[in-house]
Amino acid sequence: MRIDILTCLPKLLESPFAHSILRRAIERDLLNVHIHDLRDYSTDKHRKVDDYPYGGGAGMVLAITPIARCIAKLKQEVDYQEIIYMAPDGEPLTQQLANQLSLHQNLLILCGHYKGVDERVRQHLVTRSVSIGDYVLSGGELAAAVLVDVVARLLPGVLSDETSALTDSFQDDLVAPPVYTRPYNFEGMCVPDVLLSGDEKAIQEWKYQASIERTKKMRPHLYNKVLSNKLDIDVNYLP
Repeated sequence: MRIDILTCLPKLLESPFAHSILRRAIERDLLNVHIHDLRDYSTDKHRKVDDYPYGGGAGMVLAITPIARCIAKLKQEVDYQEIIYMAPDGEPLTQQLANQLSLHQNLLILCGHYKGVDERVRQHLVTRSVSIGDYVLSGGELAAAVLVDVVARLLPGVLSDETSALTDSFQDDLVAPPVYTRPYNFEGMCVPDVLLSGDEKAIQEWKYQASIERTKKMRPHLYNKVLSNKLDIDVNYLP
């Protein structure tokens, strides 16, 4: 997969792709990330990419010109399935959306900054807006890194155990069950005996029920969604 990221602060994206899973994915050529400085596409001698908003108001707005020039140049080289703008009011990033995006070959991500981008960018240049939460960051760079991480770990070969991603929280609209490791007994707090029983059926049943119970507590809206479907849940394990 190739992902191009458009930003006016490229140095903010250096660290996320230099460590851990993303670094290994890049080294194995499973993921190619290209970061583009929007200032390189500015027509201003001072490489300015923002301006005051029409109609007044606080803050500055990313101008359409450098964004359009950068996107136009990249589209001559790459056929993008999605051009994504990271925005607080965008479509919520979910595991289901990540699954969809992981099936694409080429993605382009635009990082917002200041008070956002000229609305014409959203209307005519991007295919969707995505948000990682109902809050405002100083810029879209950290949000873009989150999106890349969520999508990249789903690519074949990125994780050493590919079944790991399939058992992540939210893959089936349920939160993952609790997990334990050694020691069995820590200051009187013991691991549930079923996990040491060797009875695979009993272990899976315990995990399933624990997952349902945790979803009901931590994400009641997802519990209600799964409950309403009924096909996705075994009613025998409803708490």
